[in-house]
Amino acid sequence: MATNTTPKKPAADTAAEETVEAVTEAAPPRPARTAAADPDVVGPALLIGADPVAVTLAHHHAIDGTDYQPGAKLLVSPDYAHRLRGQGYATPA
Repeated sequence: MATNTTPKKPAADTAAEETVEAVTEAAPPRPARTAAADPDVVGPALLIGADPVAVTLAHHHAIDGTDYQPGAKLLVSPDYAHRLRGQGYATPA
């Protein structure tokens, strides 16, 4: 077993440590997620001239702070549909 041969540094000035106050701030609360309404196109914006693609989610997924349950049918851009299918979030067409 190897031993550490690096000498320990002496402790810093303890008076300076006593003047430092512990600052504990509560993190701001997260915005509440909303249930999925019947949106038009979710996710990244459509490219000019592209038509939205309908996908059915295979797993729970949150997009832009909105929760979508498995089986939800969404309209998304073709690129986003390809990514969702590749990652297993959407059922293959």
